[in-house]
Amino acid sequence: MLYLISGASRSGKTTIAKRLSIQKGVPYISLDWLVMGFTKGIPEYGIHDLLMPDDIAERFWSFFKAMCESMIWVGDDCIIEGEAILPELIIELMNKHPEEMKICFLGYTDISIIEKVNEIKKFVTGTTDWLSDKSDTHIENHVKNMIEYSKKIKKSCQKNGLTYFDTSKDFMTVTYNVVDYMMTHS
Repeated sequence: MLYLISGASRSGKTTIAKRLSIQKGVPYISLDWLVMGFTKGIPEYGIHDLLMPDDIAERFWSFFKAMCESMIWVGDDCIIEGEAILPELIIELMNKHPEEMKICFLGYTDISIIEKVNEIKKFVTGTTDWLSDKSDTHIENHVKNMIEYSKKIKKSCQKNGLTYFDTSKDFMTVTYNVVDYMMTHS
């Protein structure tokens, strides 16, 4: 079974993947690791960390699709989390392998920019997180972009019949609800 967790940056994907990994006893892969491999290892492919998530997902799709199909064929369980998955692309694999995949998307469409910036700053203080040394203006711009990206993801999930969770309100409770959702599989 592949458990896919995607959506906007700072929506709780990694937190959920780590919890799910412990509860399921299976490894997780961050797409951020793979994107950084492309960024620093094979930059000529044009996949890099400075692109918007949907650009990364579109450029990354043929690689990611082949990777998922190989993992499904082998049959090992794995959790994959990251921004570089679009509902309108992954639906092809979901329709082809409905019993071997479970996916959800996360975002935040209903939160003030200042509230989300404060939430992020509280989380990254004293860490080596990539936003820990960024200015408030940089974080505000990132949040604005991710709110818009969340709206796009939510709309695409609705169009494609995929599950979307919004972490704008009561972030921790929603992340636990996502883990519960991902844990249930027939």
